[in-house]
Amino acid sequence: MQVDKRTIRIAILDLYQGQPNQGMRCIRQIIREWSEHNNLDVQCTEFDVRQQIELPDLSFDIYISSGGPGDPLISRFEDWDIAWCKWLKAVTRWNENPESPDKKYVFFICHSFQLASRYFNAGIVCPRKSTAFGVFPVHMLEAGKQEPVFDGLRDPFYAVDSRDHQVIQPNQDLLQKTGGRILCIEKMRAHVPYERAVMGIRFNEFMIGTQFHPEADPYGMSHYLQTEEKRKTVIESHGEDKLNSMLEQLNDPEKILWTYSHVLPNFLNQSVVQLVEAI
Repeated sequence: MQVDKRTIRIAILDLYQGQPNQGMRCIRQIIREWSEHNNLDVQCTEFDVRQQIELPDLSFDIYISSGGPGDPLISRFEDWDIAWCKWLKAVTRWNENPESPDKKYVFFICHSFQLASRYFNAGIVCPRKSTAFGVFPVHMLEAGKQEPVFDGLRDPFYAVDSRDHQVIQPNQDLLQKTGGRILCIEKMRAHVPYERAVMGIRFNEFMIGTQFHPEADPYGMSHYLQTEEKRKTVIESHGEDKLNSMLEQLNDPEKILWTYSHVLPNFLNQSVVQLVEAI
């Protein structure tokens, strides 16, 4: 990828509320690997959204809003959630202004995906019947097969899923008006009578998000699964065979490592190319 040598400014919005996690490490690692591979000058700044109510201004080129704990429905009246929505409104208005010199590109991960779906009224955000946790197949819709950020992914592809909430019944008419589209959905579960959840949405030309964790890598997932607390939780909820199966899948290069090496790097590539073209 050939781009000019101007500094690319990236903001990472940390929604983990200070809880131990692998997500932030993985996001930092992907950005570092991507910038080194493409010989880019990247300035990366992190914002503690939930503990410090820190939000980035509009001087950044690219924004990545992380996953995190909690209920995306009951937080809407909390100060940090209100501030996050104001930030998203500001970025959206900037992008909609034809006189804006360059557009802002945003990726929403898991909890942020639920908040963005709520903000844009992209579908119904609701609790799941039970927690989804593990490595699962994700099925692409036709729009997903045409999505540059999903370039190189197979159908289905595999991703880390960790959530208590979901987005269902997408608002197709509203999304169509903003240039949005549903990209992928969760695996078919023929033995249960529940609607398949949305796993990826392009909200508009400049904003995209996934319910799964595209940043998850085998090291982080293995470390997380083998903590005493998580091992106990998985075994109690799903059995030891399920835990062993999940650990085995982490070593398959065509599963989460493939997703790790494609989704966010593709997003960064696409964003930077369009930024350079706008100069």
